[in-house]
Parts: sequence; C-alpha cells; structure tokens
Amino acid sequence: MIDVQNLSYVVDGTEILHDVSTRLERGGITALIGPNGAGKSTLLHCISGLESPSCGSVRIDGLDPFTAPPRSRARAVALLQQSPALVSRLTVHELVSFGRWPHHQGRPTQADHDAVERALVAFALSDLADRSIATLSGGQRQRAFIAMTWAQETPWMLLDEPLNALDPRHARDLMARLHALSRDGARSIVIVLHDINAAAGWADHIVAMKDGRIVAQDASAALLTEDTLREVFDTPFELLEHRGRKVVVAR
Repeated sequence: MIDVQNLSYVVDGTEILHDVSTRLERGGITALIGPNGAGKSTLLHCISGLESPSCGSVRIDGLDPFTAPPRSRARAVALLQQSPALVSRLTVHELVSFGRWPHHQGRPTQADHDAVERALVAFALSDLADRSIATLSGGQRQRAFIAMTWAQETPWMLLDEPLNALDPRHARDLMARLHALSRDGARSIVIVLHDINAAAGWADHIVAMKDGRIVAQDASAALLTEDTLREVFDTPFELLEHRGRKVVVAR
C-alpha cells in the first residue's frame, strides 16, 4: 500500500499540494485525474521520492522514500516522467536494460537479461530491440520507455501522462496493455491521465484532484458521476454507456 498523509508542497511561496492524504491499495491501475495545475504530477513525484514535500509523509509498503537509500527506493517504486531524456544513440534493448540498474549495479546476471526480454515481449518491442530510439515513432518510443520502467520490476509503477502525444490507436493500445499486465497483482500502476475516458475505460480506482487537493477518490464506477466531474473540472459532463463502459462527454 502507498500511504500518503497530510502532504503539502510549497515552491517559492506557492502551495502546489495542500494537506493531501490518500491510501492506494495494491493491485490494478489507479488514475490521477484533474485539470491542469491540480497537482497530479507533483503528487506522483513526491510519492516516488523525487521531490521532498514541505510537510507530511509517504510510505510505500512501509518504506519512506525520502530517507531510504536510492537503491532501496528504486527497487520499491519506478517513475516515468512526462518528458524522459531522449537518448537517441541507444537501441531499444539498451534503453530497456537501464531498468535493471537498481538490481545489478553494472553487473547484469542472466536474471537481468531475462527481465529485459520479458519487458520487450510485454510491450511488443522484440522486433524493434536493435533499432535506435531515434528511428522510432512516438508511440513506439513511449512503449520503449515504459518497458524500461517495467523491467525495473518494482511492485509500484508511477507513470506521468504517458498518453501525451499518442494518437487514439496507440493510446488505447497502451492502456489495454497496461490493464492486462496489471491483472495478476504483481504490479500496481499509478498513472496521471488527462483523458477521462481512458480513466473510465481502464482504471480500477480514481483519485480526482483540484487546486492541490483531493476532491474525491473511489472505485472508478462509483467516482465517475456528472456531479463529481463538474466539481473537479468546472465543466458540465454527460455520462453515456457504450458496450458496458462509461463514456464521458463534455457538454
């Protein structure tokens, strides 16, 4: 479980997060939704230990990410930021292999090689393993970075807006892939999304944020109501149903 208690984050006198508390249970996909500036990415970065809050606490299955040794933290949680550095000279295989660094510290074993191969298969990258990152499409490149994060084999994966710049086909393919991979309970995924329908279609749990606070959090089906979405986004919505799934339409 990720346990966040009374978390606040202030930068240059501006409060980005205000007294945020939440408990994220293991298993499945948790989506963080909310308007621009709601604090979603900052919360994700604080959970990962990348940013230190002004006050409050985070525990990742009991681990304090702010005091734990970097290697211990990197074996507990993996973070993929919005704009990872483009390492164009690397091949896909080399990039994905970086995910194993917290485990082997420069001395990879067969177990590390096997983990990289599993990640390449999981994200349909085996045929592209020897390609340079610079030659890939946007969707392929995003899959490669997520495969690197997956290869880290942490109980928790934190993904910051991984659908950015993806067309509808690749966005759907990525969410479907993440959903399928998270069903066995071995990995728990926390993902920042701007696409409410992606959250409606694939997330098990949703945390809705606004102005640095959590407005609502619940199972996806229970949280996605017209009243809650109007409160979060200051916009009226209509909820429809298509083939058993909710579809959210801004009015």
